[in-house]
Amino acid sequence: MPLLFCNLCAASSLAVDCGGSRTISGSDNAMYQADNANLGAASYYVGGAPIWGVSSSGRFMDPPNGSYIIYSSRQFQNTLDSGLFQTARMSPSSLRYYGIGLENGNYTVTLQFAEFDSPDPQAWKSRARRVFDIYLQGERREKNFDIRKAAGGKSFVVVKKQYVVPVVKNFLEIHLFWAGKGTCCIPTQGYYGPAISALSATPNFIPTVHYSVDNKSSSKTGVIVGVVIGVAVCLLAALAGVFVWRQKRKKILLELEELYTIVGRPNVFSYSELRSATENFDSSNLLGEGGYGSVYKGKLSDGRVVAVKQLSESSNQGKLQFATEIETISRVQHRNLVKLYGCCLESKTPLLVYECLENGSLDHALFGKGGLNLDWPRRFEICLGIARGIAYLHEESSVRIVHRDIKASNVLLDADLNPKISDFGLAKLYDDKKTHVSTKVAGTFGYLAPEYAMRGHMTEKIDVFAFGVVALEIVAGESNHHTTLEEETTYIFEKVWDLYENGNPLDFVDPKLSKFNSEEVLRVIRVALICTQGSPHRRPSMSRVVSMLTGDADMAGEEVIKPSYITEWQVKAGSSSSYTGTSSQAGLSSSSTTQQSSGGGHAAGGDATPATGNPSPMFTSIIDEGR
Repeated sequence: MPLLFCNLCAASSLAVDCGGSRTISGSDNAMYQADNANLGAASYYVGGAPIWGVSSSGRFMDPPNGSYIIYSSRQFQNTLDSGLFQTARMSPSSLRYYGIGLENGNYTVTLQFAEFDSPDPQAWKSRARRVFDIYLQGERREKNFDIRKAAGGKSFVVVKKQYVVPVVKNFLEIHLFWAGKGTCCIPTQGYYGPAISALSATPNFIPTVHYSVDNKSSSKTGVIVGVVIGVAVCLLAALAGVFVWRQKRKKILLELEELYTIVGRPNVFSYSELRSATENFDSSNLLGEGGYGSVYKGKLSDGRVVAVKQLSESSNQGKLQFATEIETISRVQHRNLVKLYGCCLESKTPLLVYECLENGSLDHALFGKGGLNLDWPRRFEICLGIARGIAYLHEESSVRIVHRDIKASNVLLDADLNPKISDFGLAKLYDDKKTHVSTKVAGTFGYLAPEYAMRGHMTEKIDVFAFGVVALEIVAGESNHHTTLEEETTYIFEKVWDLYENGNPLDFVDPKLSKFNSEEVLRVIRVALICTQGSPHRRPSMSRVVSMLTGDADMAGEEVIKPSYITEWQVKAGSSSSYTGTSSQAGLSSSSTTQQSSGGGHAAGGDATPATGNPSPMFTSIIDEGR
């Protein structure tokens, strides 16, 4: 074989426009020959001038482009050869280019890449990554090569890589091999694996042979030998790929079977079923989105209208742990909890399927411009329903669950305006044997209990605190979660305490309420102030909260102390005195007085937030999972 190639030297250079349809003259004076062959899953092609060939192996899952060529109309500014980057050849697994009959010696091999399927803007498509390894003559020169990363994080920028490669036996092999990394479905299904726009090999010596028409016949044998080798390699690679794919598929099926056993098959939806229900997760069906994923409205084949939540990739929870928690939460049933129908275990990002409620979220009804008009009797029932739902999670279900993200936007209203707590994306199973759990802080500014925000101590009392905030929002018709940067912003905690201390708590009621039950309003305000005490030990259980709201429990013995986070805000805001005493009656008098705040702000969880209402860097850093 070595002698055969040595005697059949046909050329001393080559240049290929990968995926191109015509010969192009490059700025390096090389003529780049077109590589426009329609390669399939495992096939090869020999160029028009038989001094090079290309082979590809692997099969995309639902590829959008059967020819394995991708196109771009973009003009590339950082190269004189923009025409070479209108196309690129890609492969799902292995892409090889061969130089056949080259004169032996050292060559400069130039590989040119451009990523033009992943846009630069901060859209979800920009998360796409194409990662592969580069081998020359069987030696790996680049590991986990990422075109866009090499271009400084930019798409539509040409990346040129040059290597000195020895050609022996008159044969050159350039091998681009998928590293098993990157993304397969972004920006479009089937765009992954290696890709290249152009390549060339020029000698680092004075050549003694040149390709011409006269030596076509003499190089024919070399071409045949090279093609035979390429075909053999492709077949072996294809067989190996099929074997690996079958083994991987078998492993996936076994894992899914195990997960189905845990969750229960009736609670598991297929990805194709949910994709069809949401019209391929069309933006027109988007109900909302936050730090833990997007929620889409969908309609199942049986006619049920559902809300499909796509959990974000920021959660590193394994599928086994995810399935176990879904199985547990699926058993939690209560009239004031949104029903979880099931989940999808096939996709890379977990999908949760909930019942979809007609009247949307409580925050939209209270603070938005919706058509709902919530009078006081309805607001009181909503407040009571939320308390009952949380009490069930904490004390009545088969497992104790801390929701961790109680807020108005996570309370949905059904057709009869009954409240249902939703979004268990942050819920954690709570261990009865532990007094607290140190955990990664997650939640929303304005609803975080101080001990949780500052130290990550999680007990059911953080839900009690958040409920107190929501109860105040229901009374005032005003949100406690502000994104404004204005220093004069006054939060509802300050408002209610100023009015409560001065004996005017009814002035806290939403101006839109022309009629209300004064006794019920005072009861809700006092319960909310008890729930938002600075110390978790001073906050009642949710079952007692329900009893106090219904009037079944006497609140006379409940001590209402102004939390330190309120007084500290007022001191920072310039108040000359602060209140530290105990209110003796529900909003009618106080044991000491205080000047009103001059405009401090806060987010619940107080001690970590300055009086301006803007989260401090320290507070922001610990809310690394928040919305």
